[in-house]
Amino acid sequence: MEINVHLVDGLLPDKYGKFAPANDIKNGKPVISFPIKLSNIPASTKSLAFTFTDPDSIPVCGFEWIHWTAANISPEQLDIPEDFSRSAGSSVVQGKNSSASPLLGDNDEDLKVGYNGPNPPDQTHDYVLKVYALSDTLDIKEGFWMNELLHKIEGKVLDSAQITLPSRAN
Repeated sequence: MEINVHLVDGLLPDKYGKFAPANDIKNGKPVISFPIKLSNIPASTKSLAFTFTDPDSIPVCGFEWIHWTAANISPEQLDIPEDFSRSAGSSVVQGKNSSASPLLGDNDEDLKVGYNGPNPPDQTHDYVLKVYALSDTLDIKEGFWMNELLHKIEGKVLDSAQITLPSRAN
């Protein structure tokens, strides 16, 4: 399986992160998800799932920030368009991101599920997109936590791939 995300000068384009236009940022969080192109998935794939996280956030906040999780994407959906997080509707089940943490005190319910774009505070961070081709659809509900997704895919992963997507802090 292969993942392709268009980078500009080796970085995720600004419009999907910290330097997005003001109307694409809500409560300081970028909300327009980036397009993803998938190829060479196994023919027997019944659904796709992915995680988008920031392991470079660990020294900053003490944990790997979850920016976006999704499941039950049709294997025919190999071109995931820009703003898929907000436009896909019931064709995908999306999970909570780290803004949903009760420890953070973020009360904006609109920002707790779906895409919550890169916003590195200190330096360029390397974000990791992992995509899973699965042998079945998952019994999982909107607003799941990432650990639930990882448990549900056990024994169902036909193939997986990951790509690192750097995003700038300044």
